[in-house]
Amino acid sequence: MSGNDKLREDMAKKFGSRAAATMDRTGTGGTQNVNKTLGGKRKFIPPYRTNKDKEEDAAAQSHTSSGVSVSGSMTPALRKALAGPSGKEGEVHPKLQGLDPKLIEMITCEMMESPGVTWSSIAGLEFAKKSVREIVVWPILRPDMFTGLRGPPKGLLLFGPPGTGKTLIGKAIASESCSKFFSISASSLTSKWHGEGEKLVRTLFAVAQVHEPSIIFIDEIDSLLSQRQESEFEASRRIKTEFLIQLDGATTTGKERVLVVGATNRPQELDEAARRRLVKKLYIPLPDYASRLQLLKYTMSKPGVEHCLSESDMEGIVARAEGYSGSDMAALCTEASMGPIRSLTASMDIDDISHMSASAVRPIAMRDFEAAFQSIRPSVNQKDLAQYVAWNKQYGSFPYQDGAGETTNATATTAMNPNTSSPTLPNKSPTHSSPTMEMQQTS
Repeated sequence: MSGNDKLREDMAKKFGSRAAATMDRTGTGGTQNVNKTLGGKRKFIPPYRTNKDKEEDAAAQSHTSSGVSVSGSMTPALRKALAGPSGKEGEVHPKLQGLDPKLIEMITCEMMESPGVTWSSIAGLEFAKKSVREIVVWPILRPDMFTGLRGPPKGLLLFGPPGTGKTLIGKAIASESCSKFFSISASSLTSKWHGEGEKLVRTLFAVAQVHEPSIIFIDEIDSLLSQRQESEFEASRRIKTEFLIQLDGATTTGKERVLVVGATNRPQELDEAARRRLVKKLYIPLPDYASRLQLLKYTMSKPGVEHCLSESDMEGIVARAEGYSGSDMAALCTEASMGPIRSLTASMDIDDISHMSASAVRPIAMRDFEAAFQSIRPSVNQKDLAQYVAWNKQYGSFPYQDGAGETTNATATTAMNPNTSSPTLPNKSPTHSSPTMEMQQTS
């Protein structure tokens, strides 16, 4: 008796002769419309490369090892990426030979053109602008003048409270220096395949060297280069090690025009080796009075924003917003702009906004900001500011100064001493203008 006959007999015993007749007509036992459930058989895909995958990778890498690509299945974008900015299409750049073309294409997708952010797009930040120009922008623009001891650093760390414009500074560096901009996150350098994360890191620096001068910006760099521990997952540990080697290791020559810019609000969690390689460390504090006033005026002068605020009203708003970050100021203006809409719906006693006229919306008034202050609070804890000052005192490249121009040694020393009481910040603001949120952010 065949297996099919046995199945027909079992179906007849269990469901009757009608089920057996249905099986004769369909050949599936009457289950042709039954979907597979989670309990069905599934093919397990291990996180390791199979022999077939290894053969495909070897065939792909053979196209880049000889210097000339012979694969006809490559896309035009991939062929251009393999050739580099100055090479001919169909050739492979020497620095990309032996690398996986799929990984090269993945990294190339992370590359952005000039973000188009200039220093004038940032409120305040006079001290940071001057510092960044000296240590980053000028060496990239004039590599012939900045050689030897005057060579540019390989890493720049921007740390400070959240919402102060650290990400915007990285974009401005790429725009002012006319460099290629790579926006990298932890998801860009991780893979489900075993050992592919390290290859992505190596490919990232190889592609960046091909398109130099280039800038690799890593937002929240503490999530990628945190302190290494014994209980750490092996894959993430290997990625950190490869990143540190590519940034400054045996394979580097010191002539690479690749700058790594990291932004974080938790600098104390960075690995010691990463902290050493990020040579320049710039503290980005909360915006001061002048920066908040400049940001408020710029936001309220955008096209389509009507207000009846006087100069004294703006000064009162800025004075009340002490301790607000740049993003908090932007959220405050956004909340205040909803005041006229709410008052219009309340006075007309209607809920359907489609019946309203745009000309009926009144300008933004001072009472709208007073109501906005009730819902928008400062997002930065004042106790955390002392930790940033202490870390800047110990590792920062520029001292944090008070209004008299003197370094706040007492504050920083007290914050670092665990035997003393909780530190407090000086009452005076720093002499240099603090960076704020990008002025291009919509209100």
